[in-house]
Amino acid sequence: IEKNEQQTFIGKKLLLVDDNEINREIAIEILTSSGFIVTEAINGKEAVEIIQNANDNEFVAVLMDIQMPVMDGYTATKEIRALENMELANIPIIAMTANAFEEDKKKAFESGMNGHIAKPIDVEALFTTLKQIIK
Repeated sequence: IEKNEQQTFIGKKLLLVDDNEINREIAIEILTSSGFIVTEAINGKEAVEIIQNANDNEFVAVLMDIQMPVMDGYTATKEIRALENMELANIPIIAMTANAFEEDKKKAFESGMNGHIAKPIDVEALFTTLKQIIK
């Protein structure tokens, strides 16, 4: 990651939602090394609660796993999009999933997601997507 790109990310808060601890650790390592502050959630229900209770613009984006226990990423995204607070409801949400088929991408966008990143994480693709989404 280039130094000038890194400036874009320093101090920005992301919500990382993944039920797999190893996946979270890898993603956190990648993200914090480029300046992000990462909050973790282990399922969609937890993610919805965190966003619901967040301040406007507290988080710049959500990195959302799709297949999780309790509540999956699609359902969580729909619930976030349905929040009364429009600032929170419109937070950028990026799917992070091992399901990289066109059908899965389509389903991610249909549920209200703004981007799609395949796992295992392609660091370059991750930062390209984050750069496009984060203003």
